[in-house]
Amino acid sequence: MASSRLARWRSLFPLVLLTVGAAYALASWNWCGSWAERAPVLVSQVRGEGPLRAGAAKVLLAPPFPVVVAGYNPPRPEASQAVVPLHARAVVLETGGTRVGLVSLDLLLVPDVLAARVRERAKASGLGDVLVLATHTHSSLGGYDSRLVAQLSGTGRYREDVVEVITAAASDALAQAAAALTPVSLEVGEARKPGFVTSRSGGAVPDGTLTRAVLRGPEAAVAELLFFAAHPTLVPRRRAFVDPDYPGRLSALREEEGSGVTLVLQGALGNASVAYAKGQGLERVSGFAQAMAKLAGSATLSPVGETVRLALARADAAMPRPDASRLVPSLTRAAGDNLLCGSAPRVAEVGALVLGPLELVAVPGEPSVAAGLELLRRTGATGVLGLADGYVGYVETAANVEAGRGESRMQYFGPALLERLSVAAELVAGAAGFTP
Repeated sequence: MASSRLARWRSLFPLVLLTVGAAYALASWNWCGSWAERAPVLVSQVRGEGPLRAGAAKVLLAPPFPVVVAGYNPPRPEASQAVVPLHARAVVLETGGTRVGLVSLDLLLVPDVLAARVRERAKASGLGDVLVLATHTHSSLGGYDSRLVAQLSGTGRYREDVVEVITAAASDALAQAAAALTPVSLEVGEARKPGFVTSRSGGAVPDGTLTRAVLRGPEAAVAELLFFAAHPTLVPRRRAFVDPDYPGRLSALREEEGSGVTLVLQGALGNASVAYAKGQGLERVSGFAQAMAKLAGSATLSPVGETVRLALARADAAMPRPDASRLVPSLTRAAGDNLLCGSAPRVAEVGALVLGPLELVAVPGEPSVAAGLELLRRTGATGVLGLADGYVGYVETAANVEAGRGESRMQYFGPALLERLSVAAELVAGAAGFTP
């Protein structure tokens, strides 16, 4: 009996070998093709100057439970509740006949398709343009990104009902904010605590600067924008509930203290540090949020004046061909490229936002500290916003990609990625009227 099985296996072995070889050859075929290189194209530009009005709102982002918890590789838990509520928070700004919106979502990322849906619905509120951003919490709901690589690596199986819930919450927040417009003054300041954020992957060290912008109405603060750079990864993995991590808790604390609707916006990223947060588990998350709230309150604010500049410009940048060489073994490089090609956008949006003295470049991914510094140098911006209007993954400098340093081992594209984004950033910086 054993000898007959062995003989059968020997007879099938060439067929198995041929099948495996054919599958390998098929997967290694260049299905990706060549990707055209072209100059970035300006797709939107609005500018105004004068007395500022603002409105703000936050809307509950209620997941259609049960939902997968996004943020990490499989296996992922399925959640049936939110211990701390998720929200969509929006600010609408208006001056000189120009009205723009910012909406921050308690999500891991914002796909470009989702951003486009939100922007389309926002037209009903008279908004000239909208910037859609994610807080980047690694413990929120998933199911809203249809790209295969995103589903496999972070967000879980795509669900249209999840997308509709997120779109509706973002749109409602923008509509309510637009309906609440009132005259405001603008105040801007900074505070710094280097120990609040640590370096990622041995790259450049973040400086821990928190920029605070307050929109103050006649009777109370309408809204507060907090710009900081730290991955929200404090919630323990594999927990079967959705959670906004420290950004949601920080926003809630500031709102309780009378700062108005508070948007926490990510910059060039490091990791949130637990050095100032006592306890374990969710106690640690709350501790970090409390320390951040105290840091925000310590920022010395300076009034901007009655005349405020406001601008938002966006441009499409052609992406370089995906490159899986740092993500998979060399023998499967071609197959890895093909997998990425099916999910990687051929164009990505880069934005530029001006609010008084703040001149910010917005990129659709996670720029490293070094990449952020390069974007500042190229554009003269005062800061960088990440996780905006799309997602192309990590963004590293060409030198770090070629040397295998920093975040390059997780970058989906080759060394040319930052250059493509930088050229588009230069275009939108000019369109938005960045100060030379």
